Amino acid sequence: MHRAWAAFKAHPYISNVLGYTTLFASADLIQQSMLGGKHTTGSTPEDTAGIDWHQTARVATVGFCFHANFNYHWLRGLERMLPGGGVRAVTGKVVVDQLIAAPLTISAFYIGLSLLENREDPLEDWRQKFWTSYKAGVVYWSIMQAVNFALVPPVARTTFLGGIALTFTIFLCHLRKQPNQKLE
Repeated sequence: MHRAWAAFKAHPYISNVLGYTTLFASADLIQQSMLGGKHTTGSTPEDTAGIDWHQTARVATVGFCFHANFNYHWLRGLERMLPGGGVRAVTGKVVVDQLIAAPLTISAFYIGLSLLENREDPLEDWRQKFWTSYKAGVVYWSIMQAVNFALVPPVARTTFLGGIALTFTIFLCHLRKQPNQKLE
């Protein structure tokens, strides 16, 4: 364990980005497994069985290209802007995180996946599901980020964030698979 921690500290960017991406993609796999695998309109069990690996690859791509890198640099910037783990610093970090990072990361999730799927309207899922995701996220992430900022050393925060993002990303993947309602 000591060697792993030493390697993690020696290469924090690589360790955090790869760790976060792995956890982010795992969330899609878990979500698909919980829902019984790939959901299609096929009429035979073979049509609906299994994992949609293309979907997981798209989630991993969004996780790697945006979320992992953004969060690594974002958390470092927050620590420089509001250093320390005291109540005032942690509260400030949580508020700034929810006002700036949360809308960006949720938007990147919905829009990024829609672009990778070549959807006709890449903003449709975002318009339909952003506010539900954001409201749920404010409750979940405020608590989780307070723990992250107060207890986790800065060098490991992105990977810790990936671990707690696993649960929220399962929620986002599930919500994204729900049919969109027609806006009036």
